[in-house]
Amino acid sequence: MSASEPIFWIMIASIVIAICFIVMALALIAIALTVKKVIGTVNRVEEKIDPLLTQVNAMSVQGKEISVQFTEISNHLSTATKYFSESAGLIKDEVAEIKLLVGQTAIVAKDKVALVSQTIDRTQLQVTTTADFVQEKIVVPAQEIAAVMAGVRKGLEVLFAPSPKRIDRVYTEDEMFIG
Repeated sequence: MSASEPIFWIMIASIVIAICFIVMALALIAIALTVKKVIGTVNRVEEKIDPLLTQVNAMSVQGKEISVQFTEISNHLSTATKYFSESAGLIKDEVAEIKLLVGQTAIVAKDKVALVSQTIDRTQLQVTTTADFVQEKIVVPAQEIAAVMAGVRKGLEVLFAPSPKRIDRVYTEDEMFIG
């Protein structure tokens, strides 16, 4: 197959398109793996924060008991407990939002990987169909026409060839050269 044939360029274009889709698929897989790692990290952070939140809640209850006994300290402790509890709630809300965002990102990434896979399959089918069509409608008839023309040419060469020279005389070296 040479570079002057259309099928050569169709195959090159198909290969380039296939490579592009493979690179896109690999990029989406890398994104999906990164999202999976982020989900794991968020889950580990949440697991580590839950015992702290439990302890904060326990401290809040203890702070209220101490406030009964120590009225002067109670104002400071209740204020600190209030802020700490609000912070814990904000942290918990943020962690929940991050977890939700990471979950949605993972779903979108999976959808995009599926879309790329479908696109690659569809492109491969279209390239194969095009190559088959070109082979059937262009290349095969062109080969047949070329074969017929070669036969006609050889026939015309035989019909219009000069009559052969006689062998009963001596020929020069140039005349003996077959070429």
